[in-house]
Amino acid sequence: MKRKQIETNRLYKDLAYLWPLVSKPEDYAKEASFWRKALRDKLGEGRHHILELGVGGGNNLSHLTNDFKATAVDISDKIMDNSRRLNPDVEHIVGDMRTVRLGRTFDAVIIHDAIAYMQTEDELRAAFATAAAHLEPGGVFVTSPDNTTENYTDGKLWHDTESDGKTTLTHIQFEYDPDPDDTSVNTLMFYLIRKDGKLRVEQDLHVTGLFSQQRWIDLMEEAGFAVELQEYPVHEDARQAYLFVGVKKK
Repeated sequence: MKRKQIETNRLYKDLAYLWPLVSKPEDYAKEASFWRKALRDKLGEGRHHILELGVGGGNNLSHLTNDFKATAVDISDKIMDNSRRLNPDVEHIVGDMRTVRLGRTFDAVIIHDAIAYMQTEDELRAAFATAAAHLEPGGVFVTSPDNTTENYTDGKLWHDTESDGKTTLTHIQFEYDPDPDDTSVNTLMFYLIRKDGKLRVEQDLHVTGLFSQQRWIDLMEEAGFAVELQEYPVHEDARQAYLFVGVKKK
């Protein structure tokens, strides 16, 4: 019997309604403080216009909208419904960070953890080219990979349970590398959904990229950015250890 293949990225498709139970805006306050500082250090004071590529549910962005005017892009219209509710004053546009071109420039472009979905160097190049295309010389690009080869831990298991009073979700996440010779790793997710006295279990597979820290720097420089790393100590483990901050060269 042929084994059934697990569907990918369901959290951004049919299971997007679970996002508020998977991830809460208040959990991003510390992270956002580092993004705000990185932007302010380069842009100075003022309500600068920023573009977020891969905004997802908008949790990180929600802590920046008081300081910056924002436009948001994501490939999934369903996941952006969560961001629209959370960030009603932000313009939301459906688009792929590898190919979208809005025909205008911004003071800064940010890509939070959605950058992890770039699985190959060519996809990373495309995302960095999109960031560069939406900046004038001197514009700022900030991103941060979940993992690099230096800090990735194979076999990591995580779980959490949250409830909104109607639905209780137990979210289990297992990270593993099925092929150490390629540039991607897998995250297998299980959603145990309890509602109206019934339990439903759903599976979801996310495939993300894994590159060395130096390769990130090289590809950003190739896209036309002068790059610096800023320490980003927001997790107890070593993941997302740095913000990669680029300034578009003249």
